[in-house]
Amino acid sequence: MGSDPEPFAKGSPSLIRDVSGATWTPLFRKTCSFDQGYFFKVMNNLIRNPNINSSWLFRADILIERDSAAASGQDIEADAIAPRPIVVQFEGFGLDRLLVRRLIPRNPQRDPPLDQTCLIYRSSGRGEAEVSSSMVVYKPHVASHSDVPFYHPKVKALAFLHQWDPKLGEGTVSIHYHFFDDYESSPKLIRTGLHLISTLHKHGEGAKEGYVKRVHHDTIIPQATVQSTYTRLKKTYARKLIEGWVEVTDPTKHCFEDLAIAAFLIELWAQMYQDSPFPGFVDIGCGNGLLVHILRQEGYSGWGFDARRRKSWDIFSERINPALEEETNDSLRQLVLLPAILQDQSQQAMHDSELAHLTHDGMFPQGTFIISNHADELTPWTPILATISNCPFIMIPCCSHNLSGARFRAAAPKEQGKSASAYSSLVEWVKQIAHDCGWDVETEMLRIPSTRNTGIIGRNRLEDLDSVDIPAILRKYGGTSGYVDNAIKLTKTAPRGH
Repeated sequence: MGSDPEPFAKGSPSLIRDVSGATWTPLFRKTCSFDQGYFFKVMNNLIRNPNINSSWLFRADILIERDSAAASGQDIEADAIAPRPIVVQFEGFGLDRLLVRRLIPRNPQRDPPLDQTCLIYRSSGRGEAEVSSSMVVYKPHVASHSDVPFYHPKVKALAFLHQWDPKLGEGTVSIHYHFFDDYESSPKLIRTGLHLISTLHKHGEGAKEGYVKRVHHDTIIPQATVQSTYTRLKKTYARKLIEGWVEVTDPTKHCFEDLAIAAFLIELWAQMYQDSPFPGFVDIGCGNGLLVHILRQEGYSGWGFDARRRKSWDIFSERINPALEEETNDSLRQLVLLPAILQDQSQQAMHDSELAHLTHDGMFPQGTFIISNHADELTPWTPILATISNCPFIMIPCCSHNLSGARFRAAAPKEQGKSASAYSSLVEWVKQIAHDCGWDVETEMLRIPSTRNTGIIGRNRLEDLDSVDIPAILRKYGGTSGYVDNAIKLTKTAPRGH
């Protein structure tokens, strides 16, 4: 089972017979231990999530879905949204279901979307003891190989065949191409076929062994909604941001990551504030200020601060009120967060005249949306500050710090099935702080180019503010001794990569 798929010998006879007489060329096959039920389950997932096989693709939009008798496609009229399905008939197979999907590329400026009919077949006229055959065919809606976009194999169609012997309890999966007459095989097409059949086999064996997906995306905002906004933002801002990057960090990672976060926030806010005005945002620990810049460019009022000034602020920062010249009017400001609840610790720091004008007490106008994106020392403080000021929030944890601002590793989650990694432990720890602060904690695995991609959202409360004992929560989670000293040290150290 661990070996690579076996290539068919050149000139091998086709295993499937197209009633039109078209030739289907077998490429690879591999022995499998999963039956047709797992085959169809995996293929259904691959149809709906083409990004599993190609990083060039965002998603598939399902335009048509029909089963059983309705699957012939002859009664389905084409329209501006959904084109007519293209149906292929095979000897010994009955068409069980069809879908028409639209493949959505990540970069629509380079490659157009592609409509494709996906046909699901079962073998007909077999007994229970006989070898059964099942098949899924992808039929792109193109007239020639020149119409096929970069991200799709340049073939007329491709088929995945599953054959299962119930007596032996084993079977095979194989992949087959229907080539264009004027565009035959190539090394790239062969590599693509090997990749596709290997992915099918891997997912089929995993499904049989009981693999359960642990990470679930798009639980708050639909995938298509966020990705459409991300594509628009990328088209509008990416090139200029990357070409004008002045930090020493990787511009592509930071730009694409913050554009993706901005896309999620824009759609989240559209959901939250559809019947009320946007209350403004504050980005605590804003780093290079790019996220603040993008959101303000999109028309959202807000500002950000960080303990350390960045070079990029000279480009991204702007006057909130053009008529005022004060630094407190800048959209990006150098400030150290000394929460008002730590007044006793803060008093000594406030006596330092050089530092006095560089502090913020963590009190924000009620309703202000708090962003805490890889804010490190401020991450565990986020739900606490949100509770004190009665503000919704999102936090995207990165490096692990406790409430004193010191590095630490949170205890591994006790819940069965939870990862014991340092990042998973941090996420569960700060989620528990938010829960103890009375928030209904929502989690979204953000589609950003970072392994630290857990978005924790608090926008609804489970408990009244008056019932939350903030000092008790601070004690429960290790106390705050040394926080002020650690926060002040930040102003004298070099910024981190994020």
